[in-house]
Amino acid sequence: MEKLRKTRSRSMQTTSQFGGRLPKQIQRALPIYAVLILLILIISSVGNLKPSTVSHEKRSTQKVLKRSAAAGFPRKIWQTWKVDPLGFAERDLLSARTWTQLNPGHRYEVLTDNNDFYYVETHFGPDGLDRPDIVDMYRSLKVQIIKADLLRYLIMYVEGGVYTDIDVEALKPVDSWIPDRYPVGDVDMVVSVEIDEPEFKDHPILGPKSQSFCQWTFMCKPRLPVMLALVDHILQWLNDVAAKQNVPISEIKLDFDEVISGTGPSAFTEAILKEMGTKTGNPVDWMTFHGMRESKLVGGFLVLTVEAFAAGQGHSDSGNHNARGALVKHHYHASEWPLLHPRFSHPIYGEVEKCNWEPECVRIWDENKAKFDALSPEEKEKQIAVKKALDEHDALHAQMGAQSFDPNALMSAPQKNLNPLPQAVIPQLQPGFYPDGSPVRNLDGSILRNLDGSLPINPNAPPPAQNLEIKDLPASQADSTLPAQPQTQPKPE
Repeated sequence: MEKLRKTRSRSMQTTSQFGGRLPKQIQRALPIYAVLILLILIISSVGNLKPSTVSHEKRSTQKVLKRSAAAGFPRKIWQTWKVDPLGFAERDLLSARTWTQLNPGHRYEVLTDNNDFYYVETHFGPDGLDRPDIVDMYRSLKVQIIKADLLRYLIMYVEGGVYTDIDVEALKPVDSWIPDRYPVGDVDMVVSVEIDEPEFKDHPILGPKSQSFCQWTFMCKPRLPVMLALVDHILQWLNDVAAKQNVPISEIKLDFDEVISGTGPSAFTEAILKEMGTKTGNPVDWMTFHGMRESKLVGGFLVLTVEAFAAGQGHSDSGNHNARGALVKHHYHASEWPLLHPRFSHPIYGEVEKCNWEPECVRIWDENKAKFDALSPEEKEKQIAVKKALDEHDALHAQMGAQSFDPNALMSAPQKNLNPLPQAVIPQLQPGFYPDGSPVRNLDGSILRNLDGSLPINPNAPPPAQNLEIKDLPASQADSTLPAQPQTQPKPE
C-alpha cells in the first residue's frame, strides 16, 4: 500500500509538472507560428495581387491548348519529303517555318526517302504491329506518289497529330481548327472539303474526283479504324492492279486517275464516308457536305468548309486565302507527280481538267470529243496530223518572236530543231488543205483557220484573192464559223 501511494504521488507530481510547463511552451511557440502564418498569407496575397502580364489572346490560346490536349490529339506535326529540313529548298523551308512558328507547342518531324522504310519496319514489323504485308508492300513499291500517300496514312494511324504536305503554308494555329461550339472530346479527325462539284459525278473523266475531302492536310487521333481500313484497301487495290497488269508490285504503271482513285483524295474520301456511316448507323453520302457554309461534325469526323484547307482553287466556291476560315495555303509547287502519271489528254482538245470545273467549258469539250469520236479512222488521223502541224508552227512562231504567222518566214527559217511537217497533209507548208486541194474542216464543218485567225490560202484560188481580208470575201468563200474551243479565264482569289 505504501508503495502504491508513493507511485500515485510521483505520478501526480509528474502530471502536475507537465501540465504546468505545457502552456508556457505553447506561449513561447506562438510568435513563431504567427510569423509563419503571416508569411504564408503574404506570399499568397502577393501571388493574387500581382498584376497579370498574360494578354487576353494568350489566355485564350492557353485555354484552347488545354482543350486539344485533353481531347487526345497528339501535339505533333508531320511532313514527308525527299530530304530532311537541313536540305530543304528555300521555298520549302519558308512553308515549313510557318508550322513551327504558329505552333510552338507542337513537335515537328519530317520523314525522308532515306528513313521512311525504317519507320515503317519499326512500327509494322515483328516488334511493332506485326503486319508483314504492309512492310513487304512498302518495300516493293517504286511509284513515289503511291508511297507518299501510303506513308501519311501509316504515320497517322500509328501516331496521329497533323499531317501536311511540304508545299502547304500554315495561316492559323492548329489549335484554332476546332470551333469552340464542338466538344473537343467528340472529335476524332479534322478534314476539309477539297472539291465540291457533284454535278459532274457522272462524267466519265471528272466524276470520280468531283467530290472529295482534302488529304494534303488533315488531323486525327492515333489508331483510328478508318486509317487502318484505308491502308488495307490500298494494299488490296495494289495487288489487284499488279495481277491485272501481270507484273510484280515494283513494275505497276498508273495514270493520273488511277492514283487519285487508288490512294489519293477519292480513296481517302470513300474511306471516311464509309466510316461515318458505320459510326452513325446510317449511310452518309457527299450531299451531306455539298455547299456547306459552316463545319459539320458527323460520327466523330469534323468536316470544315472548303476554304479551310483548299481556298483559292477557282472552283467549288472555295473563296480566297484572306477569308476568316482559311487555315492553310497550298502552293502546289511539290505537285509534279502528274508529269509521271499523266491525265487523259485528247489529241485535239487536250485535258478537260483545264476547264477547272467550268460547266460551259466542260460541255464544249464533251461535244467536240463526241464529234471527233464519230469520225472515221482516216478523218481522225487527218485531224490529228493537222493539229500536230499547227502546234509545230506555233512553236516556231514563238521561237522566232514574230508578231504574226508568216509562211515565208517558216520556209526560210532553220528547221533542224523542229520535227518535219507532215507533207502528205499540208503540201508546200500551206496549212488547211489536203493534197487534193480540199480545205481541212473542223468537226462542225467550218474551215480550219490559220493561227492568226485568217482563212488558209487556197493554192488553186486566183492570186488577187490571197490578199483579201475575210470581211471582203464573198459570202460563199468566207466561212465565219469558228470551232468551239473550251476557254476558261482563271478566277482571281
